[in-house]
Amino acid sequence: MRPRPKPSGLARKPPDPLATSATLYTREVLALATSLSQWPRDPDLPLSGTARSATCGSTVSLSLATDPAGAIARVGLKAQACAIGQASAALFAASAAGRNADNLAAALEAIRHWLKEGGELPDWPGFATIAPARDYPARHGAILLAWQAALEALSSQPNPR
Repeated sequence: MRPRPKPSGLARKPPDPLATSATLYTREVLALATSLSQWPRDPDLPLSGTARSATCGSTVSLSLATDPAGAIARVGLKAQACAIGQASAALFAASAAGRNADNLAAALEAIRHWLKEGGELPDWPGFATIAPARDYPARHGAILLAWQAALEALSSQPNPR
């Protein structure tokens, strides 16, 4: 019987969890997550909504006000989520003003499609910052929460004329 050769050191190593975290939780993502404090949830705003991810348990609660045409005028959020969920909520808050329920529904559908199918990034400012999260299905639910909560809030207002 022949002796087994010694490993050459070129054997495939298991993925390094710290390297994976570094790829996902970049400085830009963490900066976005902390910027969420610029949009604190305001219980005095007339509309509110909450969304929860069944995958990870993250939640986003938001309150907002609309202009007479039904577009978002002010928004405040509270996110109990991972840094990706918080960063996604911050991206939402930074660009939500002036958008209505139809705009948000189209954006949510584009984000869902991108998460499942790939292709071009959704047309939402800054979304490229969290693009690496597409490779982590456990984060997908957290990415969608702000849009889902906003649509819930907007669905509770009377239709604008």
